[in-house]
Amino acid sequence: MRILAIADLESKYYWDFFEKSKLEGLDLIISAGDLDPHYLSFLATYAKCPVLYVHGNHDHKYETVPPDGCISIEDTIYEHEGVKILGLGGSMRYNMGSDVMYQYDEKEMASRVRKLKFKMWRKGVDILVTHSPAYNLNDGDDLPHTGFKCFYKILDTYNPGLFIHGHVHRTYGRQFVQEYSYKDTRVINAFERCIIDFEPNRKGDTDNVQ
Repeated sequence: MRILAIADLESKYYWDFFEKSKLEGLDLIISAGDLDPHYLSFLATYAKCPVLYVHGNHDHKYETVPPDGCISIEDTIYEHEGVKILGLGGSMRYNMGSDVMYQYDEKEMASRVRKLKFKMWRKGVDILVTHSPAYNLNDGDDLPHTGFKCFYKILDTYNPGLFIHGHVHRTYGRQFVQEYSYKDTRVINAFERCIIDFEPNRKGDTDNVQ
């Protein structure tokens, strides 16, 4: 399965210098959040595959301008060709008052994970898609970019083959890591764009990121 993973920055490679051939051969496009809804709609118009997304902490506009032709996988498990994909968008809560859409404290995110327990037990999880990383897995030192501890319940219990997130940008000045691992799970920071070749439930494969 070939996946285009995107997050946080609209790629000029696809939007400004678009050619249809650049989207050929894809099985899925997965957004890990904080992208212009018009960008997702644009990709959905020309791609011959589903475009899935979770919300980033800056995606308030989706309430009034949802990305046309795309599928939200928030708080559910979406199945594509037998691959189970779980989505949990949003970031750590760092604002007060009303401007907290798609922001959660640790307890609130853990509650979302618990509500998915039966679905995860029944279906399993091949790909976990979030906006924020997991705590201490290449997350940030500041509160807005601190990852969630409760994601380990999914990683440790269901051992997904792939974990896609965004939120930690290459442009922040800290050391940027696009691909790393946690136990048997490949972890991808999808900042801007990357192509992932993925096969679920195969040990010792040679999947790669471009």
